[in-house]
Amino acid sequence: MRVWDTLSNLITGMGTAKAKSSATVYAYAPMAPGELEAAYRGSWLARKVIDIPAMEMCRAWRLWQAEDDQIEAIEAEEQRLGLKAKTLEAKTKARLYGGAAIVISDGSTELTEELRPDRIQKGGVRFLSVLTCRALTAGEMETDPLSQWVGQPKFYHMRSDGRDIRIHPSRLVRHIGVGLPEDGLGGATSGWGDSVLEPVHKALKDAESAAANIAEMTHETKVDVVKVPNLMAHAADPDYEARFLRRTQLAMTAKSVNNTLLLDKEEEFEQKTMAFGTLPDVLDRFLQIASGAADIPATRLLGQSPAGMNATGESDLRNFYDRIAAGQELELRPAMALLDECLIRSALGSRPPEIHYKWAPLWQMGEKDRAEVNLKNAQAFQIDANSGLFPDSALSKGRINQCVEAGTYPGLENALDEAEGEGDAIDFSAKAGEPEVQPAPVVRMQAAANDAEPRPLYVHRKVLNGAAIRAWAKTQGFTSTLEASDLHVTIAFSRQPLDWMKVGESWEEEIKIAAGGPRVMEQFGEATVLLIPSRSLQWRHEEIKAAGASWDHEEYQPHITISYGGAPADLSAVEPYQGEIVLGPEVFEPLDLDWKAKVTEA
Repeated sequence: MRVWDTLSNLITGMGTAKAKSSATVYAYAPMAPGELEAAYRGSWLARKVIDIPAMEMCRAWRLWQAEDDQIEAIEAEEQRLGLKAKTLEAKTKARLYGGAAIVISDGSTELTEELRPDRIQKGGVRFLSVLTCRALTAGEMETDPLSQWVGQPKFYHMRSDGRDIRIHPSRLVRHIGVGLPEDGLGGATSGWGDSVLEPVHKALKDAESAAANIAEMTHETKVDVVKVPNLMAHAADPDYEARFLRRTQLAMTAKSVNNTLLLDKEEEFEQKTMAFGTLPDVLDRFLQIASGAADIPATRLLGQSPAGMNATGESDLRNFYDRIAAGQELELRPAMALLDECLIRSALGSRPPEIHYKWAPLWQMGEKDRAEVNLKNAQAFQIDANSGLFPDSALSKGRINQCVEAGTYPGLENALDEAEGEGDAIDFSAKAGEPEVQPAPVVRMQAAANDAEPRPLYVHRKVLNGAAIRAWAKTQGFTSTLEASDLHVTIAFSRQPLDWMKVGESWEEEIKIAAGGPRVMEQFGEATVLLIPSRSLQWRHEEIKAAGASWDHEEYQPHITISYGGAPADLSAVEPYQGEIVLGPEVFEPLDLDWKAKVTEA
């Protein structure tokens, strides 16, 4: 007994055979190879749907994890074989035709034999070539469940110079367009998949047709209408027709040249214009559907700016890159596994088990973001070094690796090798055993200054654009605020005496907090403050604490005190200041416990 669980309504026909949607069924009409090529060569939208994911999968490529000389050898072998370009070509053609393969040539003429990576010697991989599913046809399927090739063809057939060449699947790096269901059309006997355009071509055609139709409508934007009395009654007269056409031509010529239209007294003239107000929205909907069908964000597929307030499109791109990264792991890595085993042996002559790779990050930071990350890494390293929790040599190696991978200092690896060759390497293990060298008088004076008398410390930064914040406060109902010159951000308020020289200087002379972002108005006792986000201030606070400073609160939250008693009664109605905040250089001062008595407002 079969039971269906669904909504039905006998009156309206919903869920019954009377429903109009009951006649809607899915039908599969495969695109011919010629149509696929025509779409790829003639449609910019179809071409981008094919090219973009393939390009993104191969763009950043991968990072080998091994010794430096091993990495150089493997990367040199990749370049010799053109592996990156071959993979891009195979992936692109697989997405277009439904399948493509990279043929691995080891010099053997027995292509029906299984390729054994353990037999590959150094330089054993001769070359790689790319063939599409149109050149390689699948043979009989492997059905033995104990075979590692189960579910794949036992051989692939290729026609060359009238000969039928059989190739073992181990010699192919197969790339599939869209996978097929086990018992679907073409089924498991096809040996390949569908073109990526198959499930999305209707959405692409709808979008392109909408754009083409709108383009045609632009020719009808303005139409001149002339009403002529008894026109149809005289239209049958050939002489009248010729005179009328001649008169109309002269009238339109005069209108275009002199901006003057000559009409008979009883004739009427008007212009019909077409409104395009809603057409952009209609076209956008079609393009959004096409973008969703292709699983590519509109910011990448169409090159358009993200829509919405404060929208950057970053989340869409990050989701897209996550999708691409998943494709690298679930599609490229398994497909290339056997080839990579051959590649390593062909590059090194052996297979060290510790060698592996990871995919390079797809998200590329801008110069500003990269500089900020480098700064934070340097500050973290300084804090860790001052903490004494790590051995100097281990921390130094970790910092060097971090700088090399981030590209902080171009040519750092070669420079370190040269320095080590010249005896300029630092031997941290031998530092404790070095004899103490008596410092020169100047050095002794510097040491005395560095060991200054510990004292309480107050560190802050002045707000350089305080006038703008005061103007904002007045619009929000503040009756009084601190003077613009008194607005500041506290970084350290240490009652515990410490050596100021050990705190060191900040890496940033000026800090700019960009407009927008999370900002909150809060009441701290009598003070009304603006909470602001700043990793630079938080890192600096922790750095000063690591040097011996104390802090009266459980955690540190950067903020600017706006007023003591001048805030509106309902603070929840105050919209936080959203403009840019510019902070000046750090100011070191002795701790003043009577600071509140000196506060003035206006």
